[in-house]
Amino acid sequence: MFNYLWFFLAALFEIAGCYGFWMWLRQGKGVLWVVPALLSLTAFALLLTRVEATYAGRAYAAYGGIYVIASIAWLGLIERVRPLTSDWIGVAFCVVGATIILFGPRWSGS
Repeated sequence: MFNYLWFFLAALFEIAGCYGFWMWLRQGKGVLWVVPALLSLTAFALLLTRVEATYAGRAYAAYGGIYVIASIAWLGLIERVRPLTSDWIGVAFCVVGATIILFGPRWSGS
């Protein structure tokens, strides 16, 4: 269950870091937006290593589903754009997929 905590925290920091670059490069904000963006992206990378998974690739794939829900939540909470029903349906599919990847059965030899 801690995996989801690490995933959500990592997603928050990744989105915030990327948002800092978005604000600088796309919205014309000052270059100082880069400093917290880089710190945030560093925190993201460190948090993602906390996930209990045998293989990094599996952890990253499962994280992708959680990133989608965090991105849609960011859209609503930070950018003040109401997510569509189709957004939330897509989120549900992603979370189910992430859960299957992370907690699905493991066979020896694979």
